[in-house]
Amino acid sequence: MTFSLRWWPQLRACACPEQWTASKQTVLGQQVSLAAARTFGARLVVACGGEERNGLRSFPAADRLAAVPTPDLQAAVGLTHARARTVTALAEAAASGLSIGSASDPGATRAALLALPGIGPWTADYLAVRVFGDRDAYAADDLVLKRALGVTTARAAAALSEPWRPWRAYALFHLWTGAAYGAARS
Repeated sequence: MTFSLRWWPQLRACACPEQWTASKQTVLGQQVSLAAARTFGARLVVACGGEERNGLRSFPAADRLAAVPTPDLQAAVGLTHARARTVTALAEAAASGLSIGSASDPGATRAALLALPGIGPWTADYLAVRVFGDRDAYAADDLVLKRALGVTTARAAAALSEPWRPWRAYALFHLWTGAAYGAARS
């Protein structure tokens, strides 16, 4: 991580300003490449997004997305049934009042998210970083993170992160950035 701190000393763990969109994109990006996640997001916008203005469409609101039957969502976006079910469950929860953002109680929101089908610790931890802006949140089971640390388990990644408290999200961003761009800087 030293190389990342030297090359990108200003790098920060940035929270997403639009929590609902970030949450949907996180679910769409589970266990796929960033390119695939962007493709799924674009298809979702085309299939279910808001009215086009100036050539742009908005991400669908939670209530609008919750009204789309899971099989229709699966077909339109190209998702697996399980992933489409997760998107639908998240939309239903948000439409019913689940607040996903910095103003909500992180512990209660994490518990509510983990109760949804298809949302596990990685997704909840990633959302804690990107949506809640929790500077100590840490997605210990992230594949890129574990590779960057040279470990194979979330437990080992979590143990290595203890000295970085209360800034583990910053360390996470540096490790991700180093994994993505480190070889290019060598």
